[in-house]
Amino acid sequence: MSAAAIPAVPKAELHVHLEGTARPELIRRLAVRNGLALPDGLLAADDTFHWTDFPHFLRTYDLAASVIRTAQDYRDVVYEYLAACAAEGVRYVELISSPDHARAAGLDEAEHRAGIFQGIDDARAQAGIEGRILVSVVRNLGVEAAERVAAEAAAMPHEYVVGFNMAGDEAGFPATAFTRAFAIARDAGLGCTCHAGEHAGPESVRAALALPGLVRLSHGVRAVEDPELVRELADRQIVLEVCPTSNVALGVYPSYDAHPLPALLAAGVPVTLNSDDPPYFGSTIGEEYGVARDRFGLDDAALVGLTDTALRAAFAPDALRDRLRKGLHSTPPGL
Repeated sequence: MSAAAIPAVPKAELHVHLEGTARPELIRRLAVRNGLALPDGLLAADDTFHWTDFPHFLRTYDLAASVIRTAQDYRDVVYEYLAACAAEGVRYVELISSPDHARAAGLDEAEHRAGIFQGIDDARAQAGIEGRILVSVVRNLGVEAAERVAAEAAAMPHEYVVGFNMAGDEAGFPATAFTRAFAIARDAGLGCTCHAGEHAGPESVRAALALPGLVRLSHGVRAVEDPELVRELADRQIVLEVCPTSNVALGVYPSYDAHPLPALLAAGVPVTLNSDDPPYFGSTIGEEYGVARDRFGLDDAALVGLTDTALRAAFAPDALRDRLRKGLHSTPPGL
């Protein structure tokens, strides 16, 4: 959708859904490998993912994810995304991983993780990029399922698993019901973030802010509708994982001109750039940086500042964050 030229600055990404990184071409390959027919209605005539609104997008996402069946599949999805990011000058990515999607496809969490971790290792070895994982729960599946996933993550610590997120229908499933799941994740040492302020307004953001351990918000942009809430975000330095092209594509805002990223920055709210589900919205993380330059007027220094914000807010260990931040002013590889 954006098709913006990619600025030659180092980049980082904190908000992208793992299954949502797989392009139609990769989904086709995985279906063939697994002896599966592509789900009916998955692709449009132009070979892009077919969806019309947010509920339809969620159904299409689940259809595509259903083709990802094995540890090798997950390795390929992770590796191909990270390698593509590295070619755009991205240094670090946090991928949102859904154990429930893997389980629905018949894969237990040990196998699921093994594939993801191999993809991270291979991308580092071959492209020099670092990847980490945020375990995600789907609020639509209910409180019990969320607590089960959180407990499973707490019982399976790994250096690549650094955070905990909650996605799904924020309007229909308010965050307040999931306090215990977030407490389990926080107590296990996982960084906490939550989808809020995207398809519901400031009340969704306030509910997420009350969750144990929460220091970032996935999206959060509709906080701009409440000036007092914006001041609170700035005062508490709550980091927003902003996805401009996703917000426009899904109709959260009618255009880039209407998007509140510049207003949030001006108010002192820490903001990062992210692609969310890139092949569904016709963008990449590199192109999101281009949108920030071309549509929001940010120069290269300001773009590097957004990368620095992302690295400071990353849930990675201090030593890795410090190493990546020291390289911010060098030329990114491949650009």
